[in-house]
Amino acid sequence: MSSTVMKKSMYWFALPALLFYLTFWIFPILRLFQYSITDYNGYAQAYNYIGFGNYKELFSSDILGISLKNTLIYTFVTVIAGNIIGLALALLLNMKIRGTGIYRSLAYIPTLFSAIVVGFLWSYVYMPDYGLISSFLDKLGIANELNFLGDYSTALYSIIFVEIWKTIGTTMIIFLAGLQTVPTDLLEAGRMDGCGSWRLLRHVKIPLLSTAITINVTLSLINGLKAFDFPFIMTNGGPGTATNTLIYTIYKMAFTEQLFGKASALGVISFAVIIVITAVFVLKMNKREVSA
Repeated sequence: MSSTVMKKSMYWFALPALLFYLTFWIFPILRLFQYSITDYNGYAQAYNYIGFGNYKELFSSDILGISLKNTLIYTFVTVIAGNIIGLALALLLNMKIRGTGIYRSLAYIPTLFSAIVVGFLWSYVYMPDYGLISSFLDKLGIANELNFLGDYSTALYSIIFVEIWKTIGTTMIIFLAGLQTVPTDLLEAGRMDGCGSWRLLRHVKIPLLSTAITINVTLSLINGLKAFDFPFIMTNGGPGTATNTLIYTIYKMAFTEQLFGKASALGVISFAVIIVITAVFVLKMNKREVSA
């Protein structure tokens, strides 16, 4: 069999994956664009094309701005705090201390639970009066009226903390893997030149962790921009619109309010926002990785 025939036959092996990609990725996106210019309600077979009416309504209302603001806050805090805490844990658990394996396992355990389990668990922890935090403060004799999920000013940040708690294990493991590839001779050379722990971290370890940083920032960014699980499980978007993220708002419009066309328009906007932000971050992180 000639090499040309072999190359042509190899394309047939890629055909199932291509069909799967077109069916479950490209076709739904095209349908999303189609529905976004209609008044489709999600179940009726007949619907009308209304042009860009859904987009105009979204841009003239407050729901897009609120959802985008909540999503960006969620993403920003998750990316910054999650990676700083993950790096700190990785540095701590990279030291030669007794029981390191146990501590690493304990730090990774939250990642193994599903979002539903974690959401219900932390809903109990945050529960006013009878929750874990309130009960602990009562034992200490400290009077409190805390309502983490019921207060407009704290609900979003309470959910963000749960997101970080659940994903910190993955972030730590990736940083830990990167730290273990740092050549020990470079660290020894730095110590011989009089570098302290901080200078070794800043000028040796962090530059060599550029790949791990890129991976973790990208994963955190994607998780933040598509946040849905915890706002849905823990607060149902409340109180008010305090924890309405873009993806949760799309779900609410489509399946609660039966505004499938409007939800599709918001989905298109969210898709564009996520693609642009992710692309900008990845390009910048890749440039820094190459320069490092």
